[in-house]
Amino acid sequence: MTLVIGAFTMGLILSLLALGVLISFKILRFCDITVDGSITLGASTTAVLLVAGVSPWLATLGGMGAGMIAGFVTGVLHTHFKVEELLSGILVMTALYSVNLRVMGRSNVPMLDVPTIGDWPEAILRKISGADNMNVFGWPVPVRDLGMLLTVAALVALVGLLLNLFLKTDIGTAVRAAGENPQMIRAQGVDNRWMQVFGLSVANGLVGLSGAVLAQYQGFADVQMGIGMMVWGLASIIIGEALVGKSARGTGLMICGAVMGTVLFRLLIAIALRWGLDPNDLKLVTAAFVFAALVLPRWAGKLGLKVFGGRSNA
Repeated sequence: MTLVIGAFTMGLILSLLALGVLISFKILRFCDITVDGSITLGASTTAVLLVAGVSPWLATLGGMGAGMIAGFVTGVLHTHFKVEELLSGILVMTALYSVNLRVMGRSNVPMLDVPTIGDWPEAILRKISGADNMNVFGWPVPVRDLGMLLTVAALVALVGLLLNLFLKTDIGTAVRAAGENPQMIRAQGVDNRWMQVFGLSVANGLVGLSGAVLAQYQGFADVQMGIGMMVWGLASIIIGEALVGKSARGTGLMICGAVMGTVLFRLLIAIALRWGLDPNDLKLVTAAFVFAALVLPRWAGKLGLKVFGGRSNA
């Protein structure tokens, strides 16, 4: 049960990252590599603030704000300095490695005995159970793990709801249009360049928020923790499309699919690790899965089959 609780918690935390990748890749049609650096920036900023005695929620918002700044810089490099979108993300991601080292002062910041966003639910559960463990379906589960799960679940639900509402506002519609049809949005008198910058800021803010919560859950922030996270987000979105249907256009369905895809992907990884998968092979397996998910629908279409929501051409 502890394995399942941990997988669900990690999946929900990384679903915030998947939502950020959803905005940049699916809505803005922007190949944003900044993700690998902005998640670490969110984690390192939050870790330093928590060690300095800042309130957990303020520190978490600080990590989110740091991610937004990273996305803003990427957007400005592309839209105002005419740097190719892929290269602009690579430049910011590369620079963020040094920035993260500067923020933390070293390569790793442990967070021992510092308050986290899960402390308040943990205290309530400890009062209810009267012990350090709580019975869940006949299995003893540490109240610390359960408290963090409930906190993250509530946070993801709130973020998903707010994101869905935002994408239906005038500004949100403009951001979506900037990715879908830039010429049309310019014809309406809206500067699509600033819509792209704003969208990338929101996307990387969610990624920074994911890093902030991840650091509190793991108990440390490390300069290497962001490697391969963009691929993880893509894998989660691909699974989500398979769950809700690739042709689903509603923002609510896209958001739900990204969250469900991340949780399911994390559960699959947890099961694979339990069955003996070498943790050193985790990034390789993730990359192979994304490659298969991108290629198989095309091959299946030629055979008249459907895989991962792909459409048949037969």
